[in-house]
Amino acid sequence: MYQYKKRQVTPRPDKELRLENGRLGGYFSLLLGFSSLLAVLAYLFPSYLTTAELRAIYNIGDLQYILKYGMWLSLGFGLTNFIINKKKRLGFAGVSLTLIAFALAANVSPSGSTEPFPLAIGVDWLVIALLGSFFIFTSLEKLFPKYRDQVVLRDEWKTDFFYFCVNHLLISVFLLFGNFVVSSFDWVANPTLHNWVLALPLALQVLLLVICADFVLYWEHRLFHEHKKLWPFHAVHHSVETMDWLAGSRSHIVHTLVERSLVLVVLHLLGASKVALDIYVIIAAIQAIVIHCNMKIHWGVLKYILVTPQFHHWHHSSEEPAIDTNYAAHTTLFDWVFGTYHMPKGVWPAKYGTTKPLPRGYFKQMWYPFRKLLG
Repeated sequence: MYQYKKRQVTPRPDKELRLENGRLGGYFSLLLGFSSLLAVLAYLFPSYLTTAELRAIYNIGDLQYILKYGMWLSLGFGLTNFIINKKKRLGFAGVSLTLIAFALAANVSPSGSTEPFPLAIGVDWLVIALLGSFFIFTSLEKLFPKYRDQVVLRDEWKTDFFYFCVNHLLISVFLLFGNFVVSSFDWVANPTLHNWVLALPLALQVLLLVICADFVLYWEHRLFHEHKKLWPFHAVHHSVETMDWLAGSRSHIVHTLVERSLVLVVLHLLGASKVALDIYVIIAAIQAIVIHCNMKIHWGVLKYILVTPQFHHWHHSSEEPAIDTNYAAHTTLFDWVFGTYHMPKGVWPAKYGTTKPLPRGYFKQMWYPFRKLLG
């Protein structure tokens, strides 16, 4: 019988983000300074740096108000880092980015053009997702931590942050590619099925979307694990060795395109209402982050029904009993049905990552699957 071990997380007081050591102020300064600079650029060049769908939702006047105070807060937090911490890199970077944002905002007029550009870079989406994800999920990880000694700026956080940025900036590319794939399946669409789904109550429509998407994601996920030539593309996602809300961002662009396109095809063929689709997208986006979090919440009986952090952490484990298990994204149903369910009672993984280490860094990891194929 396999002997499960307890994961050991070494305390790193020098890396902890605390008010009294100035690192928390420096971190907030960097976060707000980076976001402010991106927001100013998006304001100056909306056609190229904002997405038309998202721009229709938010109020530009409210965002300008928030941006102004965010920039001043960044300078204030950076000042605390300068005063308290001997190493002032975080604060210096945050203040520098903010000052550049101030200079651009003061001396350059906005282009005024909001004509949609087909391949617009989703800077507005990145800023909103970054600030929202950070404040919500970092707070949850600190309130309900699985590993209390795990620091926010853990090893390889810069790599995963880069993945996070790229994935959000390329939202238009993902949507265009997904819509192209979906259009190729228009001939399969069944009006009778569409009408039947639309006649269902909203809650049942959402449930149907969750189950059908989960079925497709289960087999897509399993195929990438068990097919030798596909595994290197998905191995990039599994190369992360510390689980937190940012870890789920690490994904090879090829795998991301395939996964999202397949789900879009299923959602399109079902023909559910726009409201049901929007609800499903929100559920899927939140769950994708939550299941990677360094977070321990007592889910009760739901942990046997829904994919939770404990369930998905086992999927990322490099321990022998957990390899090639827990493929589902939303519910545990298909892992139960197809015999890939693994979640020992009261135990969490001791080790994450791939059994064979992958190269470090975004660009080396992007090239890794192609090198394996060519080799």
